[in-house]
Amino acid sequence: MSLRELRIYGDPVLGSRAEEISKFDAGLRALASDMLETMDKAGGVGLAANQVGILQRIFVYDCSHTQSGLRGAIVNPVWTPVGEQQQTGPEGCLSIPGISAETTRFNQVFVSGQDIEGRPVSMVASGLMARCIQHETDHLDGVLFLQRLEAPVRKEAMRAIRESEWFNAS
Repeated sequence: MSLRELRIYGDPVLGSRAEEISKFDAGLRALASDMLETMDKAGGVGLAANQVGILQRIFVYDCSHTQSGLRGAIVNPVWTPVGEQQQTGPEGCLSIPGISAETTRFNQVFVSGQDIEGRPVSMVASGLMARCIQHETDHLDGVLFLQRLEAPVRKEAMRAIRESEWFNAS
């Protein structure tokens, strides 16, 4: 296992749609392992492959500290809402350090995909796990949570990004 470099807001790979995965091999298992290690080191609950510069449809997650107790990877995820109930809460992103904003997501989703061996997986998730699935799948579609914010909240988040040390470091 090894740490991967996190791509930061402004990197074009974050706005790119990842490609479906059809090859389930040692390389994919190593990628998932590296992504989990990178996510853990950064203190996140989810990480999509394009956040480490890989345009493949896989994300890892760790909600083991919550009621769901889940940790793992989903390859080629597809989700649909279960019901219309929504949740609004603070959301951040490892690729946008130090920025958090109230973001509205579906409270419960059904997700299907594959595990790193290519076996079908599916689950109904709610709360933080549902938020994670939506956030990470957005990444795989080239969408950042900033794009989900109401205009005044997005404006404030963009101001905070422009004023951040990491954004002005280059």
